[in-house]
Amino acid sequence: MIRSQRWKGAAFTVPFQLGFVFLYLVPIGYAVHQSLFREQQSGLGLGGATEKFSGLANYRQGVTDPAFLSSVLRVVLFACVQIPVMLFVSLVLALFLDAITSRVASRFRILLLVPYMIPGVVAAIVWINLYSPSVGPLTSLGKLFGSSWNFFAPSMVWPSIGNLLTWHGIGYNMVIIYAALRAVPRELFEAARLDGASEIRIARSIKVPYVRGALVLTGLLSIIQMLQIFNEPALFRNVTPQTVDDSFTPIMIIYNQAFTAGNYHYAAALSVLLALILGIASFLFYRLTSREAD
Repeated sequence: MIRSQRWKGAAFTVPFQLGFVFLYLVPIGYAVHQSLFREQQSGLGLGGATEKFSGLANYRQGVTDPAFLSSVLRVVLFACVQIPVMLFVSLVLALFLDAITSRVASRFRILLLVPYMIPGVVAAIVWINLYSPSVGPLTSLGKLFGSSWNFFAPSMVWPSIGNLLTWHGIGYNMVIIYAALRAVPRELFEAARLDGASEIRIARSIKVPYVRGALVLTGLLSIIQMLQIFNEPALFRNVTPQTVDDSFTPIMIIYNQAFTAGNYHYAAALSVLLALILGIASFLFYRLTSREAD
């Protein structure tokens, strides 16, 4: 009977297992297989192209491609600034919600989640129009204070994208951190108040250490999302192609290699390399944060 119940319980996971195999493992295996080949033109290039096994040649080209390496470094440096800012704002908002009553917090929580409910492409289009010097209100607002900022200038593109990503992601991260805060025993707060601790001291010494796991989780998710950034730079490229080129981010390079240049095998190799970079970055971040927690 116990064995039968185990099989029945395992049967509930079959839809997930099938989806995981056919939507994740099979595409990954196919990408690795494609990355080991190259297309070769026969004769003088007038005949049809044939696939030829090239081993790790595509990977050697990828790790020495200056455009790909520059795009990875560009996104990593941006992530080192944007992710801490976004997580800090999310933490502050979660602490604020935890300090007020549950009824008021539920209303603010829904309000702060509205940006995350908006699709990323729609949010990017909205902010591009807000940044626009011709139709957006931000340029006119800056002129009132004597500033002539240009959100599409080379020095302002990354801050403009970072502001968009922070606005879009703080609600999701805030909910995760807030859920961890609600699990903290309330007795600790009462004991701290009886000892004369202020609300700031309670937040710094009790609440923040308790939500370290939630901060690590949101940090990992943010790293994975950041290295795969595509929608926002692609839409910015339509507005300012002289600033955002087709090699601005790693995913943009992979997209152009696959669907513009038609070099699917090299694009597959770059995809595998980017997946390895994501795995290494996530592992290092987890190890560093776990060591600090210990």
